[in-house]
Amino acid sequence: MLYRKMPKNGDELSILGFGCMRLASKADGSIDEERAVKQVRCAIDHGVNYIDTAWPYHMGQSEPFVGRALAGGYRKKVKLATKLPSWLLEKREDMDKFLNAQLEKLRTDHIDYYLVHALVGDLWDTVEKLGVADFLDKAKADGRIKNAGFSFHGAGADFSRIVDAYDWDFCQIQYNFLDEKNQAGTAGLEYAASKGLGVIIMEPLRGGNLTRNVPAAVKKIWDEAPAKRSAAEWALRWIWNHPEVTVVLSGMNDETHIRENLKVADEATPDSLTSAELHLVKRVEKKYRELMKVGCTGCQYCMPCPSGVNIPLCFEHYNNLYLADNPEGEKFMYAARLGGAVALGTPEFASLCVQCGQCVEKCPQHIDIPAVLESVVEELEGPDLDQRVAMAKQMFKQT
Repeated sequence: MLYRKMPKNGDELSILGFGCMRLASKADGSIDEERAVKQVRCAIDHGVNYIDTAWPYHMGQSEPFVGRALAGGYRKKVKLATKLPSWLLEKREDMDKFLNAQLEKLRTDHIDYYLVHALVGDLWDTVEKLGVADFLDKAKADGRIKNAGFSFHGAGADFSRIVDAYDWDFCQIQYNFLDEKNQAGTAGLEYAASKGLGVIIMEPLRGGNLTRNVPAAVKKIWDEAPAKRSAAEWALRWIWNHPEVTVVLSGMNDETHIRENLKVADEATPDSLTSAELHLVKRVEKKYRELMKVGCTGCQYCMPCPSGVNIPLCFEHYNNLYLADNPEGEKFMYAARLGGAVALGTPEFASLCVQCGQCVEKCPQHIDIPAVLESVVEELEGPDLDQRVAMAKQMFKQT
């Protein structure tokens, strides 16, 4: 495992962090605790020392899970990160209420890296007025948190002013080869580093969209490289190539992926990609932009939908319709998964959307979700939907 130093405090952090937003899950969506605990502990045993969770992950179950997973001495082996749910704050006292509850859930007396969660410009203005600076100062002084940071999902223009608004120790940004100019982007990465902040990277694989169902046109480009690497390894190496990056979070929930990520994290040093390799990544980026329809990362912040739409899954199939060369197969899988055939449940189709707009306010990618859902209905549902659902239920033996 390679390590990079947090600029302000000198902590040696593993370049690979374990993100606990997409833990191994059962068919009903609950955390597969036995499997997930083994995965987290395996990563720690192999050198990962940064564990990241948050109040809303897995519908509030991620923090209690992490507390249990780090029992038996594992808490002492890691730096633990969680986040203040900024959108739920109504008064200054709420900040202490949430932090104290998180300490209890996580079974610890301190949070090593505490973030003000999911900031955009307007939300920062709100929490700043509520006294978040005073809260962070006092929480650091009394030892409940060791380092203060923020995660960011806003427009690039707001990033630098948030960086400058408080004496932050670190920040967390979405960054991958498709997001150089999105949100904080490369400019934000470099600005934060120039101010002495450690930078934690989230969504390195765009919620799996850069590795799941890799289009033939993209695979053809990757295959041109003399060095044979998976799509995940290319994406991770591209981020670790930036010396400003401290840690890259991976939502690892598959044993094979964990082993691969650990291997790459033992080799990926800054400035190690050649100019030819960087050009290859740029070509892949261009090809993805030609193919993808919606920039959803599957973060689940839009969920639950009050009308029962499984928004991330709808968008996954909508992108796959264009990324994979199997439109009829994709329409069938949309009907099967959203129609409750694969895992017994109620329908979650895009057509259930009533245009309430609640999801738009929550989306960190600023996607016009109702408008895109209309396109999903148009291209993935149609008059044959009921027939596809019936066929899927027969195939999966559900009546």
